[in-house]
Amino acid sequence: MIPKGSILRGVWRLAAFFLLILFLAPVQAVAVGLRHELAGRLPGIFHRLCARIFGFRIVAHGRPVETTPALFVGNHTSYLDIMVLGALIDVSFIAKAEVATWPLFGMLARMQRTVFIERRARHTANQRDEISARLAAGDRLILFPEGTSDDGNHILPFKSALFAVAEREVDDVPLTVQPFSLSYTALGGLPLGREWRPLLSWYGDMALPSHVWRVLTFTTVRAEVRFHDPVTMAQYGSRKALAEHCFEVVRQGVANFNAGRNHTVTAA
Repeated sequence: MIPKGSILRGVWRLAAFFLLILFLAPVQAVAVGLRHELAGRLPGIFHRLCARIFGFRIVAHGRPVETTPALFVGNHTSYLDIMVLGALIDVSFIAKAEVATWPLFGMLARMQRTVFIERRARHTANQRDEISARLAAGDRLILFPEGTSDDGNHILPFKSALFAVAEREVDDVPLTVQPFSLSYTALGGLPLGREWRPLLSWYGDMALPSHVWRVLTFTTVRAEVRFHDPVTMAQYGSRKALAEHCFEVVRQGVANFNAGRNHTVTAA
C-alpha cells in the first residue's frame, strides 16, 4: 500500500519553499553577478533550509574531502539528490543541458552555477574544457556518471566517457575524485523496502509536478550518503578503470543502504 500524504502539509511546504526562493534568489543573483564568495556558500544554506521544510533528515557516513578542486561521483535517483548533496557539500553540479530549460528547477540550477552538458559527441571537447576550467579555478563539482536517474534499487553502469575530465591534472596534481553512495532509507520512520523505495525516485517517463507534490505531502524522509575513499586517475591508469572502480564501490554502498547495513554515522 502506498503511504498517504497530507494535503495541508503539502500546501504549507510549497508556500514555505516559494517564500524561501523569493527571499534568497535575489541575494544569490547579486552574489553570482559580483563573483562574491557568498555565491558558493548560499546554495548550501538554501538546501539545508529546504531539507528542514520538506522534513528530510540527512545522515552522512564518512566525510567529503575538503581539498579543492575535487570531483564527486555517485548514483543519481531523483532531483531530490541535489538538495541532499547540496546540504552536505558547498558544490556545483554537472547536469544534462535540458535541465536548464525546466521551469523553476532550471533557474535554481543556473544560480548554483551548474555546468550544463550536451550528450552529443561534437560538444564533448568544449564541455571538457569548461569543466576543467572550473576545476582549475578551485571549484568542487558533482557528476552523476549513470547519465540518467535510476529507480533507487539498482544503479546503472557508469559511462567512462564522463570521467575524461579526471585525466587532467590541476597545477601538476592529479584531480581528487571521491565516490559517494546515496539512498533514501526511511519514510515516516519506517524503513523503505524495494516496493516503496521508488516512491522517492524520479526516473523514466514520470511526470515531475505530480511527483514533487507527492513528496511534499509525505511526513519525514531519511536520506543517507556514504562518502567513500577518494582516488585519482593516476591510481587506475585509464578512465575506464576509474569508472569501473567508482561504480563498484558506489553499487556496494547502495546495496548496503538498501539492506540496512551501515556504521559510523555522522549526522549532518
